Amino acid sequence: MFVARSIAAEHKDLIHDVSFDFHGRRMATSSSDQSVKVWDKSEDGEWHCTASWKTHSGSVWRVTWAHPEFGQVLASCSFDRTAAIWEELVGESNDKQRGQRHWVRLAAGMKSLGHIESQPFLVCPASVPSFFCALQVKRTTLVDSRTSVTDVKFAPKHMGLVVTTCSADGVVRIYEAPDVMNLSQWSLQHEISCKLSCSCISWNPSSSRAHPPMIAVGSDDSSTTYSGKVQIYEYNENTRKYAKAETLTTVTDPVHDVSFAPNLGRSFHVLAVASKDVRIFKLIPLSRKESIPTGPTRFEVQVVAQFDSHNSQVWRVSWNITSTLLASSGDDGCVRLWKANYMDNWKCTGVLKGDGSLVNGAPSQASSLSSSVGTPTQGSLNGTSAGRTGTRTSFSPPMPGLQSPKIHQHTAYY
Repeated sequence: MFVARSIAAEHKDLIHDVSFDFHGRRMATSSSDQSVKVWDKSEDGEWHCTASWKTHSGSVWRVTWAHPEFGQVLASCSFDRTAAIWEELVGESNDKQRGQRHWVRLAAGMKSLGHIESQPFLVCPASVPSFFCALQVKRTTLVDSRTSVTDVKFAPKHMGLVVTTCSADGVVRIYEAPDVMNLSQWSLQHEISCKLSCSCISWNPSSSRAHPPMIAVGSDDSSTTYSGKVQIYEYNENTRKYAKAETLTTVTDPVHDVSFAPNLGRSFHVLAVASKDVRIFKLIPLSRKESIPTGPTRFEVQVVAQFDSHNSQVWRVSWNITSTLLASSGDDGCVRLWKANYMDNWKCTGVLKGDGSLVNGAPSQASSLSSSVGTPTQGSLNGTSAGRTGTRTSFSPPMPGLQSPKIHQHTAYY
């Protein structure tokens, strides 16, 4: 069963990203109007905008939440070549501020080259009581990327408070907050040169000690010089650097999104890729005898499924928390849900239009699409790059003219 509702976002331009927090009761949106909005779900199930502020001087491509273990922390990235870290604080200094939500800009970009202080200002939608609103204070401006920052992601919480950005200049940058009590200080830990413009990144969420930190990087480079548009990097304890483990050479078209599935004790990894179609890859680690002992893990790469039902560019892919359901959105204006049966055959379980309505004649849970299950596509031991969330959110293509400033929420019950 699907439940859908539309939310008037009141953004003045296209919405590029929608992100839920860990508990699914808070939501953040980013737009070409250079702003980010934070939404809270009330007890009656309605969504209310509780904060809205200008975050960048260019289109805001992505917004994402940190794990709540680190507090209410957001990261955003923009065409203005910066990424920003925001923290929500609760006012307690006096009766006027008590209970107010303060979203504080802590860092943006890379090296600590600039520091700008500004007076706090209250931004409050007319329909929301002022004590629910956010007070914005710009504390730090940092500069790093020379080109548009196209994606930003927090690493899995077991790695600490780590944020990663990728840019159109082909560089992935990994930062860490050495003191989680002082989020104004961030240090650049790693720079990964991907040789191709980067459009999207995804951390492997596995917390197993048997799986070193791993990140997938996608490229929307349209050139045919490089055949693999998805690269997998793994952290090497010996060199204390990230090294390329694999390149998905069969992905030759521009990639708009990548998403690792949550790992629930599997010995292998599952990665979804959004390009001109949807592909699901299985990465099976090879034994150390088959890999370079001091180098990164090598993988046998298999295509688990491949779908072209969108008949258009696919902009977002996202897993549910148990990795049993994959959602995708494309230029056809539809969100499609994919689910595997016990034989690992992936089938379409539902198709929803952008306005939340079901598509007439959409496949039921019993209908199937062709998929090549377990087909090896790469046995190579050598690996060589500028809009997602699960079934609870809309998918917004990051291209002008493709979406009105409205949020469509879809909830699937199984």
